[in-house]
Amino acid sequence: MGDDGSLLPEDQLLADALPLEDERDELEDPEFDIKCLLQEAEDDVDPGHSSSVKELDTDADKLKKKTAEDRMQAFHLRQNLSALDKMHEEQELFIEKMRGELRACRQRRDLIHKQQEAVAAEIATEEEAGNMATVGRLQAVSRRLFAELENERDLQSRTEAVLKESENTMWHIEIQEGRLEAFRTADREEVEATGRRLQVRAAEQLCREQEALGKVERNRLLRIRKSLHTQKELGLRHQKLLEDARKNHKVAVWFLKASLGRIREQEKKEEMECHEYMRRRMDAVVALKGSISANRDTLRKFQAWDRAKAELAEQRVQAEKKAILAQGRDAFRHLVHQRRHQELEAQKRAFEEEQKLRKQEIVSRILKEEAEEEKRKKQHPPTSARHRPTLRDKTWNYISDFCKEKTTVPTNTSTLDYEAAAGPGPSRLLQVVSSELIQGDPGASSEEETLAEPEISGLWNEDYKPYQVPKEDVDRKPVGGTKMDKDILERTVERLRSRVVHKQVVWGREFQGRPFNSKPELLHFQDFDIGKVYKKKITLVNTTYTINYCKLVGVEGHLRDFIHVDFDPPGPLSAGMSCEVLVTFKPMINKDLEGNISFLAQTGEFSVPLKCSTKKCSLSLDKELIDFGSYVVGETTSRTITLTNVGGLGTTFKFLPASEPCEMDDSQSALKLSSLLTYEDKSLYDKAATSFSEQQLEGTESSQADMQSRKELEKLDKEQEEEQPAEPERLTTVIPPSEEQTEITLGEVTEGEIGPFSSIKVPIIFTPVVPGDVQARFKVTFKNPQCPTLHFRVVGVAIDVPVWVPKPSVDLKICMYDRLYQDSVLVHTRSKAALRLKFEVCKELRAHLELLPETGYIQAQSSYSVQLKFLPRHSLPEDAGRYFDKETRVLEAPMTIWVADQNKPVGFTVHAIVTTSDLELSPSEVDFGYCTIYEAIRTEISLHNHSLLPQEFGFVRLPKFVDVQPNDGFGTILPLETLQFCVIFQPTEAKEHRFQLTCKSEINRCFKLSCRAVGVHPPLELSHYQIKFAATALYDTSVATVYVINSHLSMSSRNHSKPRIGSEDASPMGPTSFEFLLPPDSPITISPSVGTVWPGKRCLVQVAFRPVLPEKLIRQEALPLLNKEMETKSFRKDMAPQRKDRHRLSFSVLRAQNRDKLFKVSVPHVLEMRKRELKPSPHNTLYLELWCPTVAPSVVVTSHKGKTIFNFGDVAVGHRSIKKISIQNVSPEDLALDFSLLNPNGPFVLLNHSSLLRAGGTQVLVLSFSPHESILAQETLDIITKRGTLTLTLLGTGVASMITCSIEGSVLNMGYVIAGESVSSGFKLQNNSLLPIKFSMHLDSLSSTRGRGQQQLPQFLSSPSQRTEVVGTQNLNGQSVFGVAPIKGVMDPGKAQDFTVTFSPDHESLYFSDRLQVVLFEKKISHQILLKGAACQHMMFVEGGDPLDVPVESLTAIPVFDPRHREEAEELRPILVTLDYIQFDTDTPAPPATRELQVGCIRTTQPSPKKTVEFSIDSVASLQHKGFSIEPSRGSVERGQTKTISISWVPPTDFDPDHPLMVSALLQLRGDVKETYKVIFVAQVLTGP
Repeated sequence: MGDDGSLLPEDQLLADALPLEDERDELEDPEFDIKCLLQEAEDDVDPGHSSSVKELDTDADKLKKKTAEDRMQAFHLRQNLSALDKMHEEQELFIEKMRGELRACRQRRDLIHKQQEAVAAEIATEEEAGNMATVGRLQAVSRRLFAELENERDLQSRTEAVLKESENTMWHIEIQEGRLEAFRTADREEVEATGRRLQVRAAEQLCREQEALGKVERNRLLRIRKSLHTQKELGLRHQKLLEDARKNHKVAVWFLKASLGRIREQEKKEEMECHEYMRRRMDAVVALKGSISANRDTLRKFQAWDRAKAELAEQRVQAEKKAILAQGRDAFRHLVHQRRHQELEAQKRAFEEEQKLRKQEIVSRILKEEAEEEKRKKQHPPTSARHRPTLRDKTWNYISDFCKEKTTVPTNTSTLDYEAAAGPGPSRLLQVVSSELIQGDPGASSEEETLAEPEISGLWNEDYKPYQVPKEDVDRKPVGGTKMDKDILERTVERLRSRVVHKQVVWGREFQGRPFNSKPELLHFQDFDIGKVYKKKITLVNTTYTINYCKLVGVEGHLRDFIHVDFDPPGPLSAGMSCEVLVTFKPMINKDLEGNISFLAQTGEFSVPLKCSTKKCSLSLDKELIDFGSYVVGETTSRTITLTNVGGLGTTFKFLPASEPCEMDDSQSALKLSSLLTYEDKSLYDKAATSFSEQQLEGTESSQADMQSRKELEKLDKEQEEEQPAEPERLTTVIPPSEEQTEITLGEVTEGEIGPFSSIKVPIIFTPVVPGDVQARFKVTFKNPQCPTLHFRVVGVAIDVPVWVPKPSVDLKICMYDRLYQDSVLVHTRSKAALRLKFEVCKELRAHLELLPETGYIQAQSSYSVQLKFLPRHSLPEDAGRYFDKETRVLEAPMTIWVADQNKPVGFTVHAIVTTSDLELSPSEVDFGYCTIYEAIRTEISLHNHSLLPQEFGFVRLPKFVDVQPNDGFGTILPLETLQFCVIFQPTEAKEHRFQLTCKSEINRCFKLSCRAVGVHPPLELSHYQIKFAATALYDTSVATVYVINSHLSMSSRNHSKPRIGSEDASPMGPTSFEFLLPPDSPITISPSVGTVWPGKRCLVQVAFRPVLPEKLIRQEALPLLNKEMETKSFRKDMAPQRKDRHRLSFSVLRAQNRDKLFKVSVPHVLEMRKRELKPSPHNTLYLELWCPTVAPSVVVTSHKGKTIFNFGDVAVGHRSIKKISIQNVSPEDLALDFSLLNPNGPFVLLNHSSLLRAGGTQVLVLSFSPHESILAQETLDIITKRGTLTLTLLGTGVASMITCSIEGSVLNMGYVIAGESVSSGFKLQNNSLLPIKFSMHLDSLSSTRGRGQQQLPQFLSSPSQRTEVVGTQNLNGQSVFGVAPIKGVMDPGKAQDFTVTFSPDHESLYFSDRLQVVLFEKKISHQILLKGAACQHMMFVEGGDPLDVPVESLTAIPVFDPRHREEAEELRPILVTLDYIQFDTDTPAPPATRELQVGCIRTTQPSPKKTVEFSIDSVASLQHKGFSIEPSRGSVERGQTKTISISWVPPTDFDPDHPLMVSALLQLRGDVKETYKVIFVAQVLTGP
């Protein structure tokens, strides 16, 4: 029980009151902590708290501000109330559940009681029957029921107990709620009081807002009064400004009139000059016409030759196809390959022609600029000072020197310059036209000869000297550079922008098309006035798939002075979003302008077209023929013709009969005549004289419009002449003037002024006098000379019959067979009485034409409509007879209307062109042949429309494995048109396919095409069937991977389809081999090209594309340049010597040619590669299609003959080889270089690094190869730029220094030597490598680093395992005890070198040692040889035993004994011999422990009385008694020999293993002196290692 007033948390209460999980599980008593909860509630409602609640009840209206303690108490009370309510609900639910469980338990008990009674009855029955087995079974059932009954009783008792306790808990909760009821009531009243207070506050707030609103309204009225006062003042000011403007306008009008007078005089002068100019043009055009006619004859000959060649080629193809079929090969594939080859050749020829045209264009530009320069020089005469030639002069001199040999007609240079500057006269124009036509002739000479011929004769003579520009004119370049400089700049900017473009790929789809759409699509400023400012907005909408960017590039150069674009880049735009662009146009000249506003998006550049139109007169008539129809003589009717001006400039018009002459000056007639000639032959004239077209073809728009009007009028005259062939030919009118005035006249309005964007209606009156056809011609003239004269014709018929047909000719246009066409024929009457009409069709056409009704009555002065039905049959050509023309398919059917009481019938004619609706598919049958299920076969079919009408069609009900393109086989075919379609067959399973393609027209006619094919399931498949390489620069490599897969795992067709060809047997399961066949001379490498794939496996195949420049092309292009260089040197001695390196010249060819060739390739070259089995089947062939675009490299290698593979050759390990590689930037821009990372642990190193390579600059790369081991090294160095990657392949072989030494074990023991003497020994080193090896020999005792090691602790103070000192005792005289010769040298490959080691000790010691190191190339230690030796004072020595002293001698020799006792001291020299007897098993005898001592005699050159050394060991018997065996115990040793004394020990029987055995014996040596050694034997038994 807690003291705080808060209740338990909800989760704890729920955990305490767990419900029963299962009715058959044992019920657990829910341990409610209700007592704690009630105690907390009692603490909350103690007398103090209850008194506070009573205060709330009594003083509810006098609420005061509560303290923090009161608010906390109220919060706890509310929390307790909510917890009690929740517990109350939960207890009610729990009690209900327990009661339900109790009822269920009682029902189960009753059921068990019943079952027990039934089982007891059955037991009694079975006992009576004597069935003991059944009785036993029933007794077991009874026992089970009894156990269940007991379980149910226990469950019932526990449930009742839990229910009782829950009811008690429920009572306690209700009691607690009753105690807190007073607080609940007080809390509810407090909430109501708070609501009332909020309402009062809201009312007060509303009053304050209303007062503020009234104040705002008063301020608004005050502002309105102030604005009215301000407007009045502005009105007065505006009125004053208007008065001033009127005064200024009057003054301006006076000055304008004076200016217009001067302008008119200037215009008259210009018209005279124009007249003279047009006369010259007419002469030029007449000469041009003669040339055109001659060219037409030549063209006809060429066309005839082409047709003959085409027929021969077709015959040759058919013969070749038959020959291939006879050989059993695939003719279709062969023809496809041949056609592709021809297309490539055609593209190549087209490219060469384009190069020729570009070269001609460059020469023409140079000539034009030279003429302009000469003209400028004449305006500014040069001074006498000479200056250095400009860049253009050098270029011109270079071209003239190159072509000087081939110049044919020399001409004076000054005359030529004068003609170029003066402009094209008639004879000059003919010369230019003829020269251009000769150069464009396809039968001309080769490229070199064409370039060698000058475009203007005499230009390249030797006596021609270019004009030297004076100093003051050197810097006088036109603003923005010359035209050539601008073109070069535009191309460079275009290339730079093209690199900014990125492809946009979303969900595997690449966006192609215009990135932004503009609204409007055309920005048009119409009818502008000079000096005004016009503004328009355009909206750019993002039409790409995702986010895009937009950047303003600018407007074209000729629009920059007039157009200003305000565009704030919006940043990233999502798909469908838009941005606005404000375009401001301020015209300064009265001239039409056209151009584009260019923008740059992330996916490409786009532009918005811009057009600015001046005010013009655009006049037209709404009709050119007015047909009054048939009118009775004496009647008067009128029609109106509308003259419309859609331009922004008005003019004066006048309607006149065509017979009246109009005032026209000579200049206008000459202008129209010249316009006529120019319009007819404009295209050819532009082609022949392109350099003069801009000056000679201005102002032809109005003349062309006039010509069009005249042509239309001549067409109407021609039709009239055909209708009336007997009538004489007339130019302007068909009737006399007197009849024009009497029958067809003009209305009152015949002249006046028409304003801009207005129209005027002029009445035409027809008053027939004499029955018959009447026609008249009129014309409309204008004061504006740029407006052409308009013509129109008026016709009418004067009749005297009461019934007539307004449309005497019913034109049904073009009709198809078996289709119904209807029209209504209207009949009019003038009669004042009703008339009976009978409609009659000629008998030949009654099966096709019908008039309904056949008889009718027309009322007085009214009209009658009759229905015309036309249903042409296929028998119409035979039935119609003379009414149908079979060639033109035109039907002219006369119809007759018989009028009662009238002898003359009324006739009209039905015109129709009858055509068929047939569509023809060719060929009639398509055989696709064999096709694998992984590929598709495409074949072309043609659809021909025999009809004269366009028809909609579509290929319907196509199988799933067939597709028809384009437009999925739907479209519209024009009359007599033939469309080509691609039928794509892609089988899904291996079987024989036979199907039909159905083409249905819009009139539901079906045309079928039979097709057959064989589906093939090959045993192998490819992961990709098409590879598109990225644009790869020359000598660069692009690699792609593809897998060859064998998915044939089982012969069962349930798992997967089995490989087969058509309906043949399935292919056997097993490993399948393949082979890739490459086209010849292709830059493709496949690895591996042949292989075998096991079932369920796949093979990785790498496809590499590395384009290279053919050597043949390099030589072909380099030869003319070399010839030109030689010619230039022969004629110009002062020129600097040209480059002599032929390979660098070839790279200049590469830059000159491939910069155009490779950058202009828009369609990549397609290579096909096929894969087939090693047992080839023509049907199990798969095709791998490769798209290989090639671009010119930005960086090329100019050294090493342009090769990108650099072999350092064989380099010894530890050495370095250096190569210098020159690279050059052949692109027109500076490039930032980035280099790929070489292997940091590899042998290749780039020694210098450059981050920028200027345009045309050269950089030398220094590479080193330093192998660290014997290896064949290969690495690639990528030089990365933004325009491509140049890959350098580095090769090198590290050759290890293979040296073998004749010394085994790397230890050379020099043996014993008498102190003061020396001994020599030799060894060999063999060079087994392929390189000469430089060696040197080093002794550690002579090393400079040995002194640092001597400062450390002596080696004998450390443990033996830590001793690393190899330099032992040295001579006391300071000289090395060991010597070697030779010290250094070079060993040739495969040779051996002899070395001699000399041992020269100067005092006695047993520890002379040193280390000899063989160092190769002063870097690598090849061998280390340990040199050992010992020195004695006398000729005998004993070797062996355990060491008893340290291996380091003192630097000072301190004698231990006096020299008089030397012999006694020598006899006491100790030798320790330790023998360890190892015994693992006591039952098995172990081998004896053995040791050896060496007794030797040194070979010496000193004279000695004895030649041998004798030795003897005493006490041998005592040693044998203790288990020692010594063989031999005495003997002699010759000089230079040694003898071994073997010592063995076996423990005796009385040996104690715990106490080692130690005995001694004397070893005496007798030579030149006598020496005695005390040999101490220590023996012990070891039972383990």
